[in-house]
Amino acid sequence: MAHSTPFIICRTLVILVTILGWTIPSAHSMIILKDQSKKRVSVTSTTSAQPRNVRTFGRHRDISSVKQRARSGSIAGTPFRLHYISAKSIIVVDAVTGKTLFSRAPDTPRQPASTIKVLTGIIAIDMLRNKERVGVSRKAAKQPRSKVYLDHRKTYLANDLINAVLLASANDASVAIAEKIAGSEKSFAKMMTQQARRLGANSTICKTASGLTARGQKTTARDLAKIFRLAMKNKEFASRMKKTKIHTADGKLLRNHNKALWQIDGALAGKTGYTNAARQTYVGKFKRGRDEIIVAIMGSETMWTDIKKLVSYGFSAKAHTAALSSKTAKNNS
Repeated sequence: MAHSTPFIICRTLVILVTILGWTIPSAHSMIILKDQSKKRVSVTSTTSAQPRNVRTFGRHRDISSVKQRARSGSIAGTPFRLHYISAKSIIVVDAVTGKTLFSRAPDTPRQPASTIKVLTGIIAIDMLRNKERVGVSRKAAKQPRSKVYLDHRKTYLANDLINAVLLASANDASVAIAEKIAGSEKSFAKMMTQQARRLGANSTICKTASGLTARGQKTTARDLAKIFRLAMKNKEFASRMKKTKIHTADGKLLRNHNKALWQIDGALAGKTGYTNAARQTYVGKFKRGRDEIIVAIMGSETMWTDIKKLVSYGFSAKAHTAALSSKTAKNNS
C-alpha cells in the first residue's frame, strides 16, 4: 500500500498536466500573442501621439461606403458626392461653355413629355406676333390636361397662348399654336424636329406639339440641355420663362409649373414635364455669382429632390474646377 501511494500521486499529476495542456495556452503561443501586441504598439509609437490626417470610413471589411461612392457618379478628384438620384437620365452642363459637369445615361432616348414645349414656344415666339389672334379647333380644345380650357368658339392672343404653353404647360394652347403656324400638329412637329437639328439636338424627333406620348417621339437629356441652353439666349424666351405667374388679356391667371423659381437659389428658368411613359422630366437654367449651369433630367420619380441635389452638385463642381485651375496657374507662374 505504501508503494502504491507514489504511483497514484504520479498518475494523478500526469492526468492533471494532460488536462491543463489542453485548456491553457502554451508558453510558446502566449509569446506570439505578446509579440503581436508589441508589434502593434511599436508601429503606433513610431508616429506622433496624436496621429494627423488619419480618417476611418465605415467598419472593418465593410465596403458599403466604397460601393456608395461608385454608384454616386461623382467626378474624379472632387471632394463631394451625389447621394441617391432617382432620374434615369441626367446631364449637368456649364451654361457658358457647354462643358459637361456630370452625366448619367445622357444619350438614352426617352419620351420628353412637356419639356419638348420649349421647341413649341421658341418657334411661336419667332413666327407669331404677340397681338395676333389664334383660333382654336375642336381637336385643340379636347386635348387632355394640363390645359387652360380654351373655347373652340373663341380666338385668343398669341401672347397669351405662348405664355400658357411655357408657364402653364397647356396642351390645348400647344395644339392651337401648331395649327395656326403649320396648318396641322403633324406638320408643326416636323418643324420642331428641324428646329432641334438647328440647335444641335440630333437625337430628337417630335411627333406632337405638346409632348404627349407618341410612337417614334424621343429626345435625350443631352439634347434637352442643348435646346434650353440656346433657347435662353433669346431674350424674349428668357423673359417669359422667369415669370412665376401672369394674367392673360381676359383676366385668367397663369401659374408657372417650375417650382424651382421659388424653391431653389439661383433658378432663372425651367420647363417641367410628366406622362406615365416619360415619368418626371425637367430642364432648367441656374445662376449663382458668375457661374451658370443647365440641368436636364428624364425618368425621375422625385424630380424636385433630384434637381436640388444636382444644382448643388453642379455649382460645387464649378467651384472645385475653378480652384484647381487657379492653383495650376499659380504653380506655372
